[in-house]
Amino acid sequence: MLIKGYDVGPLVAGESLLGRPGFWSNYLLAMCSDGGAERPVPEWFGEDGADADALSEVLFDPERWPVFRVPADDRPGAVVIYRNLYGDYGTDYLLYLPGRSRVERIASWDGDFSGTGLTWRELIRITDSPSLAAEGVQDTAIRCLLLLPLLTDPDVPESASARLIAALAVVGAPQDTASITAEHLLAHLARRSRHNPTWASPLSGS
Repeated sequence: MLIKGYDVGPLVAGESLLGRPGFWSNYLLAMCSDGGAERPVPEWFGEDGADADALSEVLFDPERWPVFRVPADDRPGAVVIYRNLYGDYGTDYLLYLPGRSRVERIASWDGDFSGTGLTWRELIRITDSPSLAAEGVQDTAIRCLLLLPLLTDPDVPESASARLIAALAVVGAPQDTASITAEHLLAHLARRSRHNPTWASPLSGS
């Protein structure tokens, strides 16, 4: 797999990992830490610590950098890359824009979030517009969760919680923990939100 700007990395398609036990706790558990008294655990995602540990070895393998493609129909799509450089591990979030030959990195997660991010409306616009002709993730629930770390919107609608609960249920979160998991995720994202409405949207191509 080739993505311009990532020539040094042995990129591999990662979509097959999305259904593996331990993926979602690796991907989202750190964002459930909103400073509350309740400590997030992999069981919130229907997984356990052994699942999470086993899959982390796959996700953070320096010899194979998993890539998750979120193609969109007639609009920018997204790519999530596990950047497994020795001493510089992180997750990069890229957009590929119509009419452009390259991708644009808009955010990274290196233990903390940095970048422009997306509003809730932009996130859902990509989520709900899968390109069936392109390789990548087509399921809208999984697309929503993959893009969730990009959310930098202080004005998330009330419907966001229900949307996340439904998405978490699709990937195996138990019914009795899906709502609290969604609550913690949104609380964390709201607390570190840095979206400024005067900024140009990364989807504008500016």
